[in-house]
Amino acid sequence: MPEKVVEAHRLTKIFNRRVKAVDNVDLEIEQGEIFGLLGPNGAGKSTMINMLTTILKPTSGTAKVCGYDIVKEAAEVRRSIGVVHQEYTADEDLTGLENIMLCASLYGIPSSVAKQRAWELLELVELKDAAKRKVETYSGGMRRRLELACGLISRPTLLFLDEPTLGLDVQTRVAVWNYIRRLKEEYDMTIFMTTHYLEEADAMCDRIAIIDHGRILKVGAPSELKASLGGDIVEIGVDGEKLDLTPIITEISGVKEVKKIDKLYRIKVERGEEVAPAIIDAIRSRGVTISKLSMIKPTLDEVYLEYTGRSLREEQASEEEIRSLRRTLHRARK
Repeated sequence: MPEKVVEAHRLTKIFNRRVKAVDNVDLEIEQGEIFGLLGPNGAGKSTMINMLTTILKPTSGTAKVCGYDIVKEAAEVRRSIGVVHQEYTADEDLTGLENIMLCASLYGIPSSVAKQRAWELLELVELKDAAKRKVETYSGGMRRRLELACGLISRPTLLFLDEPTLGLDVQTRVAVWNYIRRLKEEYDMTIFMTTHYLEEADAMCDRIAIIDHGRILKVGAPSELKASLGGDIVEIGVDGEKLDLTPIITEISGVKEVKKIDKLYRIKVERGEEVAPAIIDAIRSRGVTISKLSMIKPTLDEVYLEYTGRSLREEQASEEEIRSLRRTLHRARK
Protein backbone atom coordinates (compact mmCIF):
# COMPACT_ATOMS: atom_id res chain seq x y z
CA MET A 1 0.00 0.00 0.00
CA PRO A 2 1.45 3.42 -0.98
CA GLU A 3 2.11 5.96 1.78
CA LYS A 4 -0.21 8.38 -0.01
CA VAL A 5 -3.65 6.78 -0.02
CA VAL A 6 -5.04 9.66 -2.09
CA GLU A 7 -3.02 11.62 -4.63
CA ALA A 8 -4.88 14.19 -6.73
CA HIS A 9 -3.20 16.52 -9.20
CA ARG A 10 -5.04 19.42 -10.84
CA LEU A 11 -8.30 17.50 -10.46
CA THR A 12 -11.12 19.40 -12.16
CA LYS A 13 -14.82 18.81 -12.80
CA ILE A 14 -16.86 21.10 -15.03
CA PHE A 15 -20.61 20.70 -15.50
CA ASN A 16 -22.45 21.97 -18.58
CA ARG A 17 -19.14 23.27 -19.96
CA ARG A 18 -19.25 26.30 -17.65
CA VAL A 19 -19.81 25.39 -13.98
CA LYS A 20 -16.45 24.51 -12.42
CA ALA A 21 -17.44 22.46 -9.37
CA VAL A 22 -13.87 21.35 -8.59
CA ASP A 23 -11.07 23.61 -9.77
CA ASN A 24 -7.53 22.28 -10.23
CA VAL A 25 -7.29 20.58 -6.84
CA ASP A 26 -4.00 19.14 -5.59
CA LEU A 27 -4.47 16.90 -2.59
CA GLU A 28 -2.58 14.18 -0.73
CA ILE A 29 -3.88 12.00 2.10
CA GLU A 30 -1.50 9.83 4.05
CA GLN A 31 -2.11 6.28 5.17
CA GLY A 32 -3.71 5.99 8.59
CA GLU A 33 -4.90 9.57 9.00
CA ILE A 34 -8.38 10.99 9.50
CA PHE A 35 -8.72 13.71 6.89
CA GLY A 36 -11.55 16.23 7.01
CA LEU A 37 -13.01 18.30 4.17
CA LEU A 38 -14.70 21.50 5.33
CA GLY A 39 -16.70 23.81 3.12
CA PRO A 40 -20.15 25.29 2.52
CA ASN A 41 -22.86 23.59 0.52
CA GLY A 42 -21.93 23.91 -3.14
CA ALA A 43 -18.21 24.26 -2.44
CA GLY A 44 -17.35 21.04 -4.27
CA LYS A 45 -17.15 18.53 -1.40
CA SER A 46 -19.62 16.04 -2.85
CA THR A 47 -18.22 16.37 -6.37
CA MET A 48 -14.73 15.78 -5.00
CA ILE A 49 -15.79 12.62 -3.15
CA ASN A 50 -17.83 11.39 -6.13
CA MET A 51 -14.75 11.60 -8.34
CA LEU A 52 -12.50 9.88 -5.80
CA THR A 53 -15.05 7.07 -5.38
CA THR A 54 -15.34 6.71 -9.21
CA ILE A 55 -18.98 7.83 -9.40
CA LEU A 56 -17.99 10.81 -11.55
CA LYS A 57 -15.19 11.06 -14.09
CA PRO A 58 -13.03 14.18 -13.86
CA THR A 59 -13.04 16.70 -16.69
CA SER A 60 -9.28 17.00 -16.36
CA GLY A 61 -6.48 16.18 -13.96
CA THR A 62 -5.60 12.85 -12.39
CA ALA A 63 -6.03 11.07 -9.08
CA LYS A 64 -4.98 7.82 -7.52
CA VAL A 65 -6.83 6.16 -4.65
CA CYS A 66 -5.03 3.34 -2.84
CA GLY A 67 -2.52 3.35 -5.68
CA TYR A 68 -5.12 2.95 -8.45
CA ASP A 69 -6.09 5.48 -11.09
CA ILE A 70 -9.70 6.56 -10.54
CA VAL A 71 -10.48 6.41 -14.28
CA LYS A 72 -8.29 3.63 -15.67
CA GLU A 73 -8.56 1.33 -12.65
CA ALA A 74 -12.00 2.21 -11.28
CA ALA A 75 -12.87 -1.39 -10.33
CA GLU A 76 -9.72 -1.72 -8.22
CA VAL A 77 -10.51 1.59 -6.51
CA ARG A 78 -14.01 0.39 -5.62
CA ARG A 79 -12.66 -2.83 -4.12
CA SER A 80 -10.30 -0.82 -1.93
CA ILE A 81 -12.76 1.67 -0.43
CA GLY A 82 -15.85 1.82 1.74
CA VAL A 83 -18.45 4.59 1.64
CA VAL A 84 -20.95 5.70 4.29
CA HIS A 85 -23.34 8.19 2.73
CA GLN A 86 -25.09 11.06 4.47
CA GLU A 87 -28.51 9.58 3.74
CA TYR A 88 -29.55 6.22 5.13
CA THR A 89 -29.28 3.50 2.47
CA ALA A 90 -30.15 0.33 4.41
CA ASP A 91 -33.26 -1.59 3.33
CA GLU A 92 -35.82 -1.15 6.11
CA ASP A 93 -37.59 -4.40 5.22
CA LEU A 94 -34.43 -6.41 5.90
CA THR A 95 -32.77 -7.12 9.21
CA GLY A 96 -29.48 -5.55 10.19
CA LEU A 97 -27.63 -8.79 9.47
CA GLU A 98 -29.33 -9.19 6.09
CA ASN A 99 -28.33 -5.67 5.09
CA ILE A 100 -24.67 -6.35 5.86
CA MET A 101 -24.80 -9.67 4.00
CA LEU A 102 -26.38 -7.91 1.01
CA CYS A 103 -23.49 -5.42 0.93
CA ALA A 104 -21.04 -8.32 1.17
CA SER A 105 -22.63 -10.01 -1.85
CA LEU A 106 -22.22 -6.81 -3.87
CA TYR A 107 -18.48 -6.98 -3.14
CA GLY A 108 -18.40 -10.65 -4.13
CA ILE A 109 -17.40 -11.81 -0.65
CA PRO A 110 -18.10 -15.54 -0.10
CA SER A 111 -21.07 -16.18 2.19
CA SER A 112 -19.09 -18.04 4.87
CA VAL A 113 -16.52 -15.23 5.10
CA ALA A 114 -19.19 -12.53 4.96
CA LYS A 115 -21.22 -14.01 7.82
CA GLN A 116 -18.20 -14.13 10.13
CA ARG A 117 -17.27 -10.54 9.26
CA ALA A 118 -20.87 -9.41 9.67
CA TRP A 119 -21.09 -10.71 13.23
CA GLU A 120 -17.74 -9.14 14.06
CA LEU A 121 -18.95 -5.79 12.76
CA LEU A 122 -22.28 -6.07 14.56
CA GLU A 123 -20.33 -6.59 17.77
CA LEU A 124 -18.08 -3.62 16.96
CA VAL A 125 -21.04 -1.27 16.56
CA GLU A 126 -22.98 -2.90 19.41
CA LEU A 127 -25.85 -4.20 17.29
CA LYS A 128 -25.57 -7.96 17.92
CA ASP A 129 -28.75 -8.01 19.99
CA ALA A 130 -30.64 -6.25 17.18
CA ALA A 131 -29.03 -8.19 14.31
CA LYS A 132 -32.20 -10.08 13.39
CA ARG A 133 -34.61 -7.19 13.83
CA LYS A 134 -35.90 -5.32 10.81
CA VAL A 135 -34.15 -1.98 10.27
CA GLU A 136 -37.51 -0.19 10.36
CA THR A 137 -37.45 -0.78 14.13
CA TYR A 138 -34.00 0.82 14.56
CA SER A 139 -33.44 4.24 16.10
CA GLY A 140 -31.47 6.89 14.22
CA GLY A 141 -28.30 6.04 16.10
CA MET A 142 -28.69 2.33 15.39
CA ARG A 143 -29.22 3.03 11.70
CA ARG A 144 -26.06 5.13 11.52
CA ARG A 145 -24.05 2.41 13.24
CA LEU A 146 -25.47 -0.15 10.80
CA GLU A 147 -24.46 2.07 7.85
CA LEU A 148 -20.95 2.16 9.30
CA ALA A 149 -20.88 -1.64 9.55
CA CYS A 150 -22.06 -1.98 5.94
CA GLY A 151 -19.29 0.37 4.82
CA LEU A 152 -16.71 -1.82 6.57
CA ILE A 153 -17.75 -5.25 5.30
CA SER A 154 -15.11 -5.22 2.54
CA ARG A 155 -12.40 -4.27 5.04
CA PRO A 156 -11.54 -1.16 3.03
CA THR A 157 -8.18 0.54 3.08
CA LEU A 158 -9.91 3.92 2.79
CA LEU A 159 -13.30 4.77 4.29
CA PHE A 160 -15.31 7.76 3.04
CA LEU A 161 -17.71 9.25 5.60
CA ASP A 162 -20.17 11.90 4.41
CA GLU A 163 -21.56 13.78 7.42
CA PRO A 164 -21.38 10.60 9.54
CA THR A 165 -23.15 12.00 12.62
CA LEU A 166 -25.72 14.26 10.97
CA GLY A 167 -28.99 14.34 12.88
CA LEU A 168 -27.74 12.32 15.85
CA ASP A 169 -27.96 13.41 19.46
CA VAL A 170 -24.74 14.28 21.28
CA GLN A 171 -24.49 10.93 23.11
CA THR A 172 -24.87 8.92 19.89
CA ARG A 173 -22.43 11.17 18.06
CA VAL A 174 -19.83 10.44 20.73
CA ALA A 175 -20.49 6.70 20.38
CA VAL A 176 -20.08 6.79 16.59
CA TRP A 177 -16.79 8.63 16.92
CA ASN A 178 -15.57 6.11 19.46
CA TYR A 179 -16.08 3.42 16.80
CA ILE A 180 -14.23 5.52 14.25
CA ARG A 181 -11.30 5.99 16.62
CA ARG A 182 -11.15 2.21 17.07
CA LEU A 183 -11.03 1.74 13.30
CA LYS A 184 -8.02 3.99 13.05
CA GLU A 185 -6.21 2.55 16.07
CA GLU A 186 -6.91 -1.14 15.51
CA TYR A 187 -6.92 -1.37 11.72
CA ASP A 188 -4.74 1.62 10.74
CA MET A 189 -7.60 2.60 8.44
CA THR A 190 -7.51 5.86 6.52
CA ILE A 191 -10.69 7.95 6.82
CA PHE A 192 -11.83 10.77 4.54
CA MET A 193 -14.77 12.65 6.04
CA THR A 194 -16.95 15.68 5.56
CA THR A 195 -18.74 17.34 8.45
CA HIS A 196 -20.54 20.54 9.40
CA TYR A 197 -19.71 20.03 13.07
CA LEU A 198 -16.59 22.15 13.48
CA GLU A 199 -15.89 20.95 17.01
CA GLU A 200 -16.05 17.40 15.69
CA ALA A 201 -13.53 18.11 12.95
CA ASP A 202 -11.26 19.87 15.43
CA ALA A 203 -11.29 16.93 17.83
CA MET A 204 -11.17 14.05 15.35
CA CYS A 205 -9.20 15.05 12.26
CA ASP A 206 -5.44 14.79 11.89
CA ARG A 207 -5.61 17.24 9.00
CA ILE A 208 -8.30 19.40 7.43
CA ALA A 209 -8.73 20.97 3.99
CA ILE A 210 -10.86 24.09 3.54
CA ILE A 211 -12.61 24.08 0.17
CA ASP A 212 -14.60 26.93 -1.37
CA HIS A 213 -15.80 27.50 -4.93
CA GLY A 214 -14.12 24.25 -5.91
CA ARG A 215 -10.65 25.27 -4.75
CA ILE A 216 -8.62 24.08 -1.77
CA LEU A 217 -7.72 27.22 0.16
CA LYS A 218 -5.76 25.77 3.06
CA VAL A 219 -4.66 22.37 4.35
CA GLY A 220 -3.21 21.56 7.75
CA ALA A 221 -3.69 20.08 11.20
CA PRO A 222 -6.39 21.85 13.24
CA SER A 223 -3.73 23.33 15.52
CA GLU A 224 -1.74 24.59 12.51
CA LEU A 225 -4.81 26.16 10.92
CA LYS A 226 -5.72 27.97 14.12
CA ALA A 227 -2.13 29.09 14.64
CA SER A 228 -2.12 30.50 11.09
CA LEU A 229 -4.49 33.22 12.27
CA GLY A 230 -1.54 34.65 14.20
CA GLY A 231 -3.29 35.27 17.49
CA ASP A 232 -6.63 36.25 18.99
CA ILE A 233 -9.41 38.16 17.26
CA VAL A 234 -10.87 41.27 18.94
CA GLU A 235 -14.15 42.52 17.47
CA ILE A 236 -15.25 46.07 18.29
CA GLY A 237 -18.41 47.75 17.09
CA VAL A 238 -18.86 51.54 17.26
CA ASP A 239 -21.91 53.80 17.18
CA GLY A 240 -22.50 56.62 14.71
CA GLU A 241 -18.87 57.12 13.75
CA LYS A 242 -17.93 58.05 10.19
CA LEU A 243 -14.20 58.34 10.95
CA ASP A 244 -12.19 55.28 9.94
CA LEU A 245 -10.35 54.19 13.08
CA THR A 246 -8.17 51.68 11.24
CA PRO A 247 -4.97 53.83 11.25
CA ILE A 248 -5.38 54.55 14.96
CA ILE A 249 -5.88 50.88 15.90
CA THR A 250 -3.06 49.72 13.62
CA GLU A 251 -0.52 51.85 15.52
CA ILE A 252 -1.18 50.02 18.81
CA SER A 253 1.55 47.58 19.86
CA GLY A 254 0.48 43.96 19.42
CA VAL A 255 -2.06 44.68 16.66
CA LYS A 256 -1.24 42.63 13.56
CA GLU A 257 -4.15 43.34 11.23
CA VAL A 258 -7.35 45.39 11.14
CA LYS A 259 -10.37 44.75 8.93
CA LYS A 260 -13.29 47.20 8.90
CA ILE A 261 -16.75 45.94 7.99
CA ASP A 262 -19.24 48.82 8.22
CA LYS A 263 -19.12 49.82 11.90
CA LEU A 264 -17.38 46.65 13.03
CA TYR A 265 -13.62 46.34 13.40
CA ARG A 266 -12.13 42.87 13.28
CA ILE A 267 -8.67 43.10 14.82
CA LYS A 268 -6.05 40.34 14.81
CA VAL A 269 -3.80 40.69 17.85
CA GLU A 270 -1.15 38.94 19.90
CA ARG A 271 -2.13 38.25 23.52
CA GLY A 272 -5.68 39.56 23.29
CA GLU A 273 -6.07 40.01 27.05
CA GLU A 274 -3.19 42.51 27.07
CA VAL A 275 -3.88 44.36 23.82
CA ALA A 276 -7.68 44.76 24.04
CA PRO A 277 -7.60 47.36 26.86
CA ALA A 278 -5.18 49.51 24.85
CA ILE A 279 -7.48 49.36 21.82
CA ILE A 280 -10.48 50.36 23.94
CA ASP A 281 -8.60 53.32 25.46
CA ALA A 282 -7.45 54.52 22.03
CA ILE A 283 -11.00 54.45 20.64
CA ARG A 284 -12.59 56.10 23.67
CA SER A 285 -9.94 58.83 23.70
CA ARG A 286 -11.34 59.92 20.31
CA GLY A 287 -14.80 60.29 21.87
CA VAL A 288 -16.15 57.25 20.06
CA THR A 289 -18.77 55.06 21.75
CA ILE A 290 -18.17 51.32 21.71
CA SER A 291 -21.38 49.34 21.12
CA LYS A 292 -19.90 45.85 20.90
CA LEU A 293 -16.81 44.18 22.28
CA SER A 294 -15.75 40.55 22.05
CA MET A 295 -12.52 38.59 22.03
CA ILE A 296 -12.38 35.32 20.18
CA LYS A 297 -9.80 32.62 20.61
CA PRO A 298 -8.95 30.94 17.30
CA THR A 299 -11.45 28.25 16.28
CA LEU A 300 -11.97 26.40 13.03
CA ASP A 301 -14.91 28.68 12.28
CA GLU A 302 -12.57 31.65 12.67
CA VAL A 303 -10.11 29.93 10.36
CA TYR A 304 -12.87 29.36 7.83
CA LEU A 305 -13.95 33.00 8.11
CA GLU A 306 -10.37 34.15 7.62
CA TYR A 307 -9.87 32.23 4.37
CA THR A 308 -13.33 32.51 2.81
CA GLY A 309 -14.65 35.78 4.21
CA ARG A 310 -17.72 34.20 5.81
CA SER A 311 -18.63 31.88 8.64
CA LEU A 312 -19.33 28.23 7.89
CA ARG A 313 -22.08 28.32 10.54
CA GLU A 314 -23.93 30.93 8.50
CA GLU A 315 -23.88 29.00 5.22
CA GLN A 316 -27.28 28.10 3.77
CA ALA A 317 -28.05 24.88 1.92
CA SER A 318 -29.54 24.70 -1.53
CA GLU A 319 -33.15 23.55 -1.86
CA GLU A 320 -32.04 20.08 -2.91
CA GLU A 321 -29.65 19.82 0.05
CA ILE A 322 -32.33 21.06 2.43
CA ARG A 323 -34.68 18.32 1.22
CA SER A 324 -31.91 15.74 1.64
CA LEU A 325 -31.13 17.04 5.12
CA ARG A 326 -34.81 16.89 6.12
CA ARG A 327 -35.12 13.30 4.92
CA THR A 328 -32.03 12.29 6.88
CA LEU A 329 -33.15 14.07 10.05
CA HIS A 330 -36.67 12.63 9.76
CA ARG A 331 -35.37 9.08 9.52
CA ALA A 332 -32.81 9.70 12.28
CA ARG A 333 -35.57 10.76 14.66
CA LYS A 334 -37.86 7.79 14.01
